[in-house]
Amino acid sequence: MADQNFVDYVKICCRSGKGGAGSAHLHRAKFNPKGGPDGGDGGRGGHVILQGNKQLWTLLHLKYRKHVIAGHGQHGAAQEMTGASGEDVILEVPLGTVAKDAETGETHFEITEDGETQILVSGGRGGLGNVHFKSATNQTPRYAQPGEPGKEEWKILELKLLADVGLVGFPNAGKSTLLSSISAAKPKIADYAFTTLTPNLGVVPYRDNRSFVVADIPGIIEDAHLGKGLGLRFLRHIERNAVLLFMISCEEDEPAKTYQTLNNELKEYNPELMDKPRVIAISKSDLIDAEWETLLRPQLPKNIPVVFISAVSGYGLDKLKDVLWRTLND
Repeated sequence: MADQNFVDYVKICCRSGKGGAGSAHLHRAKFNPKGGPDGGDGGRGGHVILQGNKQLWTLLHLKYRKHVIAGHGQHGAAQEMTGASGEDVILEVPLGTVAKDAETGETHFEITEDGETQILVSGGRGGLGNVHFKSATNQTPRYAQPGEPGKEEWKILELKLLADVGLVGFPNAGKSTLLSSISAAKPKIADYAFTTLTPNLGVVPYRDNRSFVVADIPGIIEDAHLGKGLGLRFLRHIERNAVLLFMISCEEDEPAKTYQTLNNELKEYNPELMDKPRVIAISKSDLIDAEWETLLRPQLPKNIPVVFISAVSGYGLDKLKDVLWRTLND
């Protein structure tokens, strides 16, 4: 059920409100029968607004809300009274939500801070009242501007998880087991590929009451950037992680080749990921002895920290936390 509750992609139809019409009223009073124009402006139409909420971590609440409709602006009135603005619709979204145009694919903005607001679809402007059109040659204009119509647009909202460390690895490399060992998260664990179908977040406690957040991303396979396996659906979550932790099982015949394959998938998806700090963890190290570990080290990259761990026995986990914390704070 938890897998079904994680929603990181929604497509919604947003309709902003139309602006109210300006008033063409002419002032009339007992002692001022020809007081001139006093029509007020129309109110603006309601906006559709996104607001960041750090308490949310999924777009589930928007999954079944396909149509979002803002209120219309009110018409202007006599005595230069401006009509009320249409009611805005504020959609709360988790941090890391990206708004895109559904037709063109253009990215509008990204919500990254709690309480941050951005207008997704703006309402129509209210029309000007006739008081704006009076002049020396036209002292009693009997016309006013109509309000601008609202907009109806389809938008895509995509969530990119915000985490300090992102776990990168082939299916069954031990990512979920590690997350469950170093945090209170309880991801699904089994001995078959693609056990993890949705990203999981875990808060890892560290020394002196400090902590950092780790994201378990569903396994990557070769040519994932072309859509194979779970493909592009979850690769975007890696973009928002500060440090990449490459998980490689000691059961792999060629760990260095496995690292290069994973690295290449990230490069093909987004070359900017190459600039992120990285750490390599050799998982399931309780299956090998110290001699085998010594033989494996020369095969791994020299300029990247390498830690041998076992999430089941706890071997190397404290050292891994130290390395991750140092890398995060460098």
